[in-house]
Amino acid sequence: MIKQRFFTRLLIAFVSGFAVMTAQAEDTIKAGADSVPASAPALNPDLVIVNGTDTVPMILPEKNFSRFDRGLFRYLFIPRGQWAFGLTASYGELNTDDIQILSVISDVSLKGKTYAIKPSVSYFFNHNQSIGLKVTYSHADGNIGSLGLDIDDDMNFHISDVKYMQTTYSGAISYRNYFGLDRGKRFAIFNEVDLTFTHGSSDFSRLYNGEPKNTLTRINEISLNFSPGVCVFIMENVSFNLSFGVFGLKYRKEHQSTDGIDEGSRTSSGANFRFNLFNINFGLGVHI
Repeated sequence: MIKQRFFTRLLIAFVSGFAVMTAQAEDTIKAGADSVPASAPALNPDLVIVNGTDTVPMILPEKNFSRFDRGLFRYLFIPRGQWAFGLTASYGELNTDDIQILSVISDVSLKGKTYAIKPSVSYFFNHNQSIGLKVTYSHADGNIGSLGLDIDDDMNFHISDVKYMQTTYSGAISYRNYFGLDRGKRFAIFNEVDLTFTHGSSDFSRLYNGEPKNTLTRINEISLNFSPGVCVFIMENVSFNLSFGVFGLKYRKEHQSTDGIDEGSRTSSGANFRFNLFNINFGLGVHI
């Protein structure tokens, strides 16, 4: 009898509680209601459900603003207070001798090369971040010994003894940010931004109506360059760097003269948004 009374009271309490909860839920969602029960979650007054002329605040679930852990860590690569001295060099060469292409272009003899030397010094004002100075000497020259074009009887010509040479000097202010990849401080990727000022000249020689012509061009340029790369410590205080240009802005001014006669000047500007095969740099750095 006692157990029967106990289960009867428990059933009555459960039914009564369920009825109260149902009544509260009906009051909450009733269209045109002016308020919600005190036990309801916090309301967001900015989001409403429109029902005729009345509005009812929406009850939103609690938001989770915690950061998702992707398992990526930025390890310390080079500590604050260090000095780095570097030397970067690049070199490229093109050489073709007596190539005949589809019987159209024949007697081809092209030679060209370009190289650059870039000593630098930088100071790490913060962990993995440095600011520094770079100077660059670059040289490029090309020579067309001979080039013939033969398209039936409509177009035939032959050129020879065309030479081009350019030498430039530049100075740059650079900022480099490293991202360490391991705890051993051995591998890192980086992005470098530099503001460069360049001065130089180019010399273009060719034959015109059987007479040699020489055009001299004076060059002044300012550029902003972005160069990502990889850095590896091959010894305790010596690192190897590989970087390549992917984006840059430049403003250039040129002044030309041919055989000593002034021909005028021009200005140009542009942006480069592609991978530059002629701007791949290899270098060594010493850190103290």
